[in-house]
Amino acid sequence: MEADALLVSAKGPRGFGALPSGWHWASLQAVCSGVFDCPHSTPKLTKAGPFVVRTQDIVTGVLDLKSAARVSRETYFERIQRAQPTHGDLLYSREGTYFGIAAEVPAGVEVCLGQRMVLIRPDSERINSRFLRYWLNSAIMAAHVHGYRDGSVAQRLNLPTIRGLPVLVPSMAEQKSIVGVLGALDDKVEVNKRTAFTAESLCRAIFSEQSWEKRTTVEEISSLRKEQVLPAALAEARVAHYSLPAFDSGAMPEIADPRSIKSAKFVVYGPSVLLSKLNPEIPRVWNVFPDQNLPALASTEFLVLEPRNGVTAAELWAVLYQPGLFGDLAAKATGTSKSHQRVRPSEVMTASVIDPRELGHSRGQVRALADRAMQARNESRALADLRDTLLPQLMSGKLRVRDAEKIVEDAV
Repeated sequence: MEADALLVSAKGPRGFGALPSGWHWASLQAVCSGVFDCPHSTPKLTKAGPFVVRTQDIVTGVLDLKSAARVSRETYFERIQRAQPTHGDLLYSREGTYFGIAAEVPAGVEVCLGQRMVLIRPDSERINSRFLRYWLNSAIMAAHVHGYRDGSVAQRLNLPTIRGLPVLVPSMAEQKSIVGVLGALDDKVEVNKRTAFTAESLCRAIFSEQSWEKRTTVEEISSLRKEQVLPAALAEARVAHYSLPAFDSGAMPEIADPRSIKSAKFVVYGPSVLLSKLNPEIPRVWNVFPDQNLPALASTEFLVLEPRNGVTAAELWAVLYQPGLFGDLAAKATGTSKSHQRVRPSEVMTASVIDPRELGHSRGQVRALADRAMQARNESRALADLRDTLLPQLMSGKLRVRDAEKIVEDAV
């Protein structure tokens, strides 16, 4: 009876408009068999064992096991006392930089909740799990949860708010049709991500530190650009914003209204490599080719390095993205806490790296692979933009599924 009451009383996000016949609103709690909070303790990490999911592991809406930490089996069993995540459940971030994002639990993988996470178990008779993930990750819900968060520093959603989130509920057949259309785009995006990852891995392998003896310094093959601008002072309506969250969510810049960016940013003028100063043990090296028709701005957490002395951006990226360099930089980093260590620009510029100018025909291979990775990422960005354009239209019933299918067929 309680779930039925919630189904009747739930209201949609402000300004959503009328629903198609047969569609209705429900609270998240009403369409799920459970919404479970994480244990409020910090798990001890290990080198092997089940995965523990943190907010940064689901920033793209897909669980990224490449970066996920692990815990012992004993810790795993302690952290699944409330509920054991299984395939079809959703992992939802409730706090921090990456809050309000849902990702599906993969099949055949043991995972438990890290801090700041919630487990959502959809009721398969009421809601399709992937439909619910699309809904929770939609721009509609992003705007909605932004208005309900609490916490003056860390963005946070409390559990009652999460359980009361409005969920759009079409018929089950309509839900599955919408999932099929959007899933075709997501499948192609994932293929492109694997293509880009493979191409970039080959780039790094060609320039691996074990293969070449010729060395140089970062400052010999790049220039550190420091020009800054206040985005709000720009006349352009849109800018490409290269931020740490954008890198973590797929290495594509956010196209944003400059007035929404409050602090000063570095200007990126041409092909460059962005290297994060923050927590250098986490390799964040971004090979960027800005659109000349769109101002490019980078977070001041990055160093903006322009290639010089006959080196291309792809080559600079490949020699910087090496484990040895990041190990050296991590050892030299300073900061008031372990989670906010920064490396000084001078330490980066004087660091020793492979000299790409001595690598002969391998340079052409690196450039070709870097171009392939960039093409795959650009196509993924276009497909993701199309998905995000179609999603609210499908969710509102303004666009019929069969019309969306034709659009997707042309795109993929």
